[in-house]
Amino acid sequence: MDWYLIGKWLHILSSTVLFGTGIGTAFQMVWAIRTRRVETIHSVASGVVVADWIFTTPAGILQPLTGLWLILLQGWSLSEPWLLASYALYVLAFLCWVPVVRLQMQIRDLADTALQTGQPLPARALRHYRLWFALGWPAFLGLLGVFWLMVAKPQFGA
Repeated sequence: MDWYLIGKWLHILSSTVLFGTGIGTAFQMVWAIRTRRVETIHSVASGVVVADWIFTTPAGILQPLTGLWLILLQGWSLSEPWLLASYALYVLAFLCWVPVVRLQMQIRDLADTALQTGQPLPARALRHYRLWFALGWPAFLGLLGVFWLMVAKPQFGA
């Protein structure tokens, strides 16, 4: 059994799920908010929250674990500059993602309350959305950077 190929496959799969779910749910949330329809926003935000727990969270846990496994299998130093940059970008993405999940849940809950009371979506939900959107960009760009580093493994300063 080739443990390196298994680890590499799991690492690529988890990165694909992490990135793909993130960009897919972000697109859906942006599209739903644009409608300003409470029913649509509630439905989509509910699905986005579930997708984060079912797909993003396990992939986000598996990603660094398989990365560490591959580092050890390949004999890389944990302090390789490209790895240090990867860690930093991954932490950045994680630190943006944590409040994003909370904001998604708050948007869902505010939309649910509006739906139940027959009220329009409150301005607070749109403020949450703007912060959610702003936090999504550094997370997205950070993961793009991690992808590049994962593939290129550049030798900084060499």
